[in-house]
Amino acid sequence: MSSVKKIQTWFHIHKWTSLICTAFLLMLCITGLPLIFHEEIEELEGKPHLAKQVPAGTPVASMDKLAENALAKYPTKVIRYIYWDEHEPNTTAFSLSDSINAAPENYTTVIMDDHTAEVLEEPNYQEGFMYIMFQMHVDMFMGIGGKLFLGLMGLLFIAAIVSGIMLYGPIMKRFDFGMVRTERSTRLKWLDLHNLLGVVTVVWGVVVGFTGVINTASEIVLGLWQTGQLSEMTAPYKDAKPLTGKLSSLDQAVALTKQAAPDMEPSLIAYPGTPFSSQHHYAVFVKGKTPLTKRIIKPALIDASKGGLTDLRDMPWYVNALFISQPLHFGDYGGLPMKIIWALFDIATIVILGSGLYLWFARNKATRAHISRINKVESEILTVQAQSENA
Repeated sequence: MSSVKKIQTWFHIHKWTSLICTAFLLMLCITGLPLIFHEEIEELEGKPHLAKQVPAGTPVASMDKLAENALAKYPTKVIRYIYWDEHEPNTTAFSLSDSINAAPENYTTVIMDDHTAEVLEEPNYQEGFMYIMFQMHVDMFMGIGGKLFLGLMGLLFIAAIVSGIMLYGPIMKRFDFGMVRTERSTRLKWLDLHNLLGVVTVVWGVVVGFTGVINTASEIVLGLWQTGQLSEMTAPYKDAKPLTGKLSSLDQAVALTKQAAPDMEPSLIAYPGTPFSSQHHYAVFVKGKTPLTKRIIKPALIDASKGGLTDLRDMPWYVNALFISQPLHFGDYGGLPMKIIWALFDIATIVILGSGLYLWFARNKATRAHISRINKVESEILTVQAQSENA
């Protein structure tokens, strides 16, 4: 294939992949911008920490007591998950639902004080500006179908980046790198700026686009883990009778897990019957304590009737890839400086997408004007010819 043909092929790939995904990428960039700073936004709102500061060594209430008080607040509901927010020290959050098999969006959150076992707050996470931004960014309020669709848009975005690089290389053989022809037409100026910003943000775009695609496959990853590792871990209980009576102690489950993984700390407990556990186990998920290892999670299965440790394993590579990609997608690894860098690249991408749309419309307008001029000339020639024949 000749070099001209290759350039034409890459141009068509870049053109159509960009056009198809641009509107959705603009939405993702706009909604992603406040999500990068969600923690800082909450601080600016002046929201105080829920639990009061207490002297070191103050006794904490038992997990069983916390669960008992949470259920006392909502006696008709069941606990599905218990988790800890590192930004809310000395608190434990309980997620309760109408039934263990209720839809994921059917939940009520109760935040308890670790020391007094009192209810501190019952936040509604399914309302407000940040909730709308998050849902639009994740699945456009369309569930797994919306996630997979946005994943497809992410793949088209990566294809547009690759094709853009293949087009920019030959251009720079004839011009200086970073050239912006401000003295020429507005269209040429925006074309040069579009190309320059595209090259500057190429690594960031690939990283964010790729991690975004991985995040949209979270349900698929969960399904693979359930049918793979989780099934292996619970195989001895395959033919066991359903649980009856009172579940074993939560405190014992946490203690057994800490004993098996002393360098890690609990981050979530899934009750028996939830998607993250089995019908017979508490699943206690533990994480590391450093900025990197706290993204690596291990599940420990605790027999919910007898209270013994059944298994503790490292997660498969594809699950770890998902956990690591989630904070990387929003620039959560390097604190505020990295978030600012992520935001600047996000804004630059918005300019790239907007200029791409402008260039497409401008090109179409120029093409239509050119065709109109040709048609006008042809019409004038035909008129002259007709007049000559009539004469």
